[in-house]
Amino acid sequence: MSEFQQSVAEDSQNHRYALHKTVVMVGMMGAGKTAVGRALAQLLTVPFLDSDQEIEAAANMSVPEIFARDGEPFFRARETQVISRLLQGRACVLSTGGGAFLSETNRTNISERGVAVWLDADLDLLWSRVRHRDTRPLLRTADPRATLAELFAQRVPEYSKADLRVPCAPPVSIDLMSKRVAEVLLTRPDVLERVDA
Repeated sequence: MSEFQQSVAEDSQNHRYALHKTVVMVGMMGAGKTAVGRALAQLLTVPFLDSDQEIEAAANMSVPEIFARDGEPFFRARETQVISRLLQGRACVLSTGGGAFLSETNRTNISERGVAVWLDADLDLLWSRVRHRDTRPLLRTADPRATLAELFAQRVPEYSKADLRVPCAPPVSIDLMSKRVAEVLLTRPDVLERVDA
């Protein structure tokens, strides 16, 4: 058992949680939405879903392949459909792609049926996480660092509209971040409550 799994197991022995609304992880690529979201779901003992994985499963193609074949507008339309469908299911933790929260339709759907949690990471941290990966279609440019900085400047004002914000300040281990998110969620009893045995 890893140190993280042991920590989660100990925490779930000490506490039980009641999740009333789907927690939607939003933020830039590289902020940790999937990793932290998966750890948070484990901590709260609820399902974890990833909107990009759901889109890929439905299309039988990867996100970069969808972008290349059908373009970004097509992808965004499918993304909105998938997020809307997933929000209608039981309360869970849902990780979304970096561009999902830019859509007013998605923001409205999320605020009506769930709660948006912005993982707020600075540009240097994001770059350190994404620069060696070739899975980001928007960064396939001549100067990916400059592209990331441009996306960051455009998107942060939209992310700041999220219901809750969790800063990704060091230390930023997945374990610690999932616990930070849980503590922030507990400030909203309509979303999450601790139900101690």
